[in-house]
Amino acid sequence: MKKLFVITSVAMLAACGSPEAEQETLAVAEVEAPAEAMSLHETTWTFVQDDKEIMESIDASGNYIANAEDEHFDHGTYVPVNGKQCFTSAMNDEGQMCWTTPANIELGESVDITSDGGEKLTVTRADYKPLTM
Repeated sequence: MKKLFVITSVAMLAACGSPEAEQETLAVAEVEAPAEAMSLHETTWTFVQDDKEIMESIDASGNYIANAEDEHFDHGTYVPVNGKQCFTSAMNDEGQMCWTTPANIELGESVDITSDGGEKLTVTRADYKPLTM
């Protein structure tokens, strides 16, 4: 009889127990993903810098060459980093310079871009043309 009383008591307590704890919904902060940046590989751009009209081409490997008409202006490497377009000149020791650009720039379109250092530049996308030094 004792066994029956204990089993019945346990069953009654289980039935009268507190309702299961409600599952708490956790708030999840939305983190903005870095902006997508178009690849500049195999593209050519024109712009004015240092009072010179520059044509700059970036090859498939990320090497860039910039010429001012027949004069060599700059060369180095390009990589996209966290949604920005970053260039490292082989002609100075200033290090990498990154630019904020729109996600996509169509052929013939001109856009204003800004460097991390605050420099502003208007660039125009041109037909791809490999350049030499």
